[in-house]
Amino acid sequence: MIPADGDLAGARDRLRGRVRHTPVVRVDGRDVGSRGELTLKLEQLQYTGSFKARGALNAVLTMPAGAASVTAASGGNHGAAVAWAAHRAGVRATIFVPSFSPRVKQDAIRRYGADLHLVDGFYADALEAARKFAAEHDAVHIDAYDDLATVAGQSTVGAELAGQIPAGDTVIVGCGGGGLFAGVSLALRGRNTVVAAEPESAPSLASAIAAGRPVDIDVDRAGAAVDSLGARRAGSIATAVALELRSPVLLVPDEAVHRARQQLWDNFRIAAEPGGATALAAALHHAGDLPRDRVTILISGANA
Repeated sequence: MIPADGDLAGARDRLRGRVRHTPVVRVDGRDVGSRGELTLKLEQLQYTGSFKARGALNAVLTMPAGAASVTAASGGNHGAAVAWAAHRAGVRATIFVPSFSPRVKQDAIRRYGADLHLVDGFYADALEAARKFAAEHDAVHIDAYDDLATVAGQSTVGAELAGQIPAGDTVIVGCGGGGLFAGVSLALRGRNTVVAAEPESAPSLASAIAAGRPVDIDVDRAGAAVDSLGARRAGSIATAVALELRSPVLLVPDEAVHRARQQLWDNFRIAAEPGGATALAAALHHAGDLPRDRVTILISGANA
């Protein structure tokens, strides 16, 4: 099941004035070794430092009446976003993250007033702990990417882009579990081609497309962007969207991610975490497979 047009419209109305309308900048691709002009959507300027604030707030604002507690599993960014959204709504938040989650993300979760629990293992292990907590404490679980309200919230990035870039532009987004990819793809369906960019160390969506369904993969814990794009299994929503739209997926090696992140800083003074720079890494690493110009890159996070 994927969000309906009404879900997307509801999220746009609900979040208007509650999240930042992030800007785009147009840059010369030659500055980063590419061709033509690139458009950068600066979503790292969003509340909590990533697009995750959109989906988290939409999910919190659509909780059942009377709900007083939420929980979430996260590599870090979704956890911070849920903590922020819960604080805004006046409800308690309990967040579970893998123990290797970057300290800056752990600190953000605590700063927004949430209870933080570190879990040995990967995101999937944190997810199991969060679901158990929700069942035992009557808390609303807010999924990081496989939830209609979360994906509808992320779709507002695409809704903004529809007013910022021409129809026909190729849009590249970093992809872990696929909530951002699915939301942006649905918002721009029929207007722009949306390409998912995944690290080679965690090709969850590429594997799901090949299998025709979500499948478990082995995630390299040492991968450059594993804390934000290290989902062991792509979401069912993202998989359904990718299969329906025949969406392209570009895989990138760690060295390309590190290089793109450095180029963002050296050339544009844009600070991005590895996951936030993965879309640019895909654009540069696969430049020959993309249009010569009219490419939009989503810079999705800066918590590093």
